[in-house]
Amino acid sequence: MLRALLILLLLTTPLSSQATTLKIATLAPDGTRWMETMRAGASEVEARTDGRVKLRFYPGGVMGNDNSVLRKIRVGQLHGAALTAGGLSTVYPDIQLYSLPFLFRDNTEVDSVRAVLDPLLIEGLQRQGFVSYGISESGFAYLMSQHPLENVEALQQRRIWTPEGDQISLQAFQTIGISPVPLPLTDVLTGLQTGLIDTVASSPVGAIALQWHTRIRHVADIPLTYLYGTLVIREKALGGLSAEDRKTLESVMREHTLQLNRQNREDNRQARQAMQQQGIRFSAPLEQESDSWRQLIERVEKELKSENQLDPGLVDRLFRELDRLRKRTR
Repeated sequence: MLRALLILLLLTTPLSSQATTLKIATLAPDGTRWMETMRAGASEVEARTDGRVKLRFYPGGVMGNDNSVLRKIRVGQLHGAALTAGGLSTVYPDIQLYSLPFLFRDNTEVDSVRAVLDPLLIEGLQRQGFVSYGISESGFAYLMSQHPLENVEALQQRRIWTPEGDQISLQAFQTIGISPVPLPLTDVLTGLQTGLIDTVASSPVGAIALQWHTRIRHVADIPLTYLYGTLVIREKALGGLSAEDRKTLESVMREHTLQLNRQNREDNRQARQAMQQQGIRFSAPLEQESDSWRQLIERVEKELKSENQLDPGLVDRLFRELDRLRKRTR
């Protein structure tokens, strides 16, 4: 009788009580703020679910570039990843909305626009079968080069990297007469070392974390684009979790993503100071060059709006929010 009861108990135990290990890939190197924060989140999830949900991270690009990671997610070898907007563009093109060059002037504009549009982008990823745990800011990217970037003409002579698959950046550079060199993130440092490229766009934190700062000497001190990504897990991989454990996973990882966003701005400020102390020059456009840079920005903006690579409704809402904010602050 006792044996029969034990067998019945085992047969009726819900699947959600079994441990689920979610395998997550990221290009972020071990030891970075991102990895430290995400691992802290994983530990909290495991503790609050009594070990039923675990996250195992594969940092530093060991699972390959974004395309390789997405293939591994589709076949179930991985369950999720921390991906850049460009990396997710093959899944959901509109996730690149904030990547439009010269879009934001400062963090006030970023925060205002994201408060309105982040939920729409996260819903878009959900429709494609991916659960996002919040958009994670990497900060403003600046053009960083081995050569001075004092004016637009100097920029047009450079061998500039664009992320593999990032059609927005590729088209933006082509609009102003530049033929960029598309490369996976993992190949950029080698490209700088070999001379295949001599100019990159990066946040100060990213340049240091990826060791690109060792190969650049000059920075054009004008925000080129806003860098961001998101931790996503495929919906199918969450099917074995109870509703309560899914809610715990979401609340914990979203809170840690918010924490990262807060920390990142201070980290970028400190990284900028560290680069300057190493002799890297941050140079704002000369006053006499301001018009040429402004014309360049307007040309890129007009071209990208006309191409309709992104949902026109989302693009319109984005610029309406920016116009409203700029009129209020004049």
